[in-house]
Amino acid sequence: MAPGTHTVTNQAPPLVGYDVFTADRALTEAVGRHVAQDVLGTARDELELLGRSAGSAQAREWAERADGDPPRLRTHDRYGNRVDEVDFSPAWHRLLGKAVSSGLTDAWGREHGHVRRAAGFLVWTQAEAGHLCPVSMTHAAVPALRTDPVLAAVWEGRLRSPVYEQGLRPAALKAGALAGMGMTEKQGGSDVRANTTRAEPLAAGGEYALTGHKWFCSAPMNDVFLVLAQAPGGLSCFLVPRVLDDGTRNVFRLQRLKDKLGNRSNASAEVEFDGTWARLVGEEGAGVRTLTGMVAATRLDCVLGSAGLMRQAVAQAVHHCSHRSAFGGLLVDKPLMRNVLADLALESEAATVLGMRLAAAYDADTESERALLRIAVPAAKYWVTKRCTPLVAEALECLGGNGYVEESGMPRLLRESPLNSVWEGSGNIQALDALRALQREPASVNAFLQEVGAARGADHRLDAAIRELLTELADLAGIEARARRVVERMALVLQGSLLVRWAPPEVADAFCASRLGGEWGSSFGTLPYTLDLAAVVERARPAV
Repeated sequence: MAPGTHTVTNQAPPLVGYDVFTADRALTEAVGRHVAQDVLGTARDELELLGRSAGSAQAREWAERADGDPPRLRTHDRYGNRVDEVDFSPAWHRLLGKAVSSGLTDAWGREHGHVRRAAGFLVWTQAEAGHLCPVSMTHAAVPALRTDPVLAAVWEGRLRSPVYEQGLRPAALKAGALAGMGMTEKQGGSDVRANTTRAEPLAAGGEYALTGHKWFCSAPMNDVFLVLAQAPGGLSCFLVPRVLDDGTRNVFRLQRLKDKLGNRSNASAEVEFDGTWARLVGEEGAGVRTLTGMVAATRLDCVLGSAGLMRQAVAQAVHHCSHRSAFGGLLVDKPLMRNVLADLALESEAATVLGMRLAAAYDADTESERALLRIAVPAAKYWVTKRCTPLVAEALECLGGNGYVEESGMPRLLRESPLNSVWEGSGNIQALDALRALQREPASVNAFLQEVGAARGADHRLDAAIRELLTELADLAGIEARARRVVERMALVLQGSLLVRWAPPEVADAFCASRLGGEWGSSFGTLPYTLDLAAVVERARPAV
């Protein structure tokens, strides 16, 4: 075949070899805003190093291999002995090792640790998202373990270690450990009080034997798990190690791995317990309360993970359209395509700014900031994760047929995009949780209103949206059936307030005009044409 017929022209170069952190103006500004000056230089150095790794050709290769070579379950060895192990791609271990060594499991002891970790989580999600499930659970296990100072003294240092060691052996012999969780069961799902797994006390104080199952248990090769089970005193939280201190394997039978839509690099297993050794965490009957901090932390990671997927999708779309010509010019300069890209960029920036603001509230750890987190985390988790899938689908379309091809990486982003809306409680669970805070916790409502009220007077559309929201909140008739509408408006008003205070005028103006002012259609690309859309798109362009 004549070589000349295969000359490649008018194709965008791969988006590789760039610093994912530095190229994200919304994220770099958020870090500068929320991290003190005496720590900022160190934080930026760490994030730029991770950003260069995330944008490298090597990380892209790891991601493709981890996704294309999914985990394999080995229930028995060649002699018929149960081993209950999962084999992962070598690329998975490289990605996971980089995440751990970059501090993504250690936010609790560093100055501005939550903001620094949140930025790193958002950056490294753009390399590959599946391996961040065990990273998130390990990070989130710390507040649950702190309800038991004895267990925290043993495990916290292991979980916050920057060293990743694969393989099953006693955690005391490893330089670092990873944690997982087992809450849902097939008959209950999010209704964990319907759990039937039993916990029978043993002779030694605080030790129990578990019998039952877990319907979803991600990353089953982690070293230790926090599990809910029914003890004599009610639903309780237990610590379950994979390997006991004497080197014997705990009973942790992997029945099968889930065949999932996305998140294919990560193993999600069904687990059976049969006399499995466990240690009580907290008090009997206080299992849900014990895990409250863990659930809140993983929900924030859902926000950050979705923001990372959104940012990578927007970066790919803007990059492609900045190099691809059609109908006499670059796509990025075409008014309609510019409208689509600007709309996507607004959604991405709003998600990033919100996620980073909540991470800063964790670092502040004041009474008012804790109250804000109580209501803002479920609202943000509801809205940001809901927006992820339509955004990624629209960004994929910007690449045309090339975006539908696996080699572009966009199908992997699209398959991953619904996960965070399901994990740690789907949309209804988040809306009802925010509703409970509205009805029962006045301090949370006050903290939320103070936060959005900080921008009052700066934009008339935001002011009007706040007034409309107050009217919604004052009307309790049919409030449960209206919960999604109410929580959506809460999230949008909060995003609008943050952008009005901190984003460039063209970004805040476009967001308020579309999301709050009603000048928006039912799909991306319907922004008012009079806005400064070129500046919004330019801000989102990844500098390579």
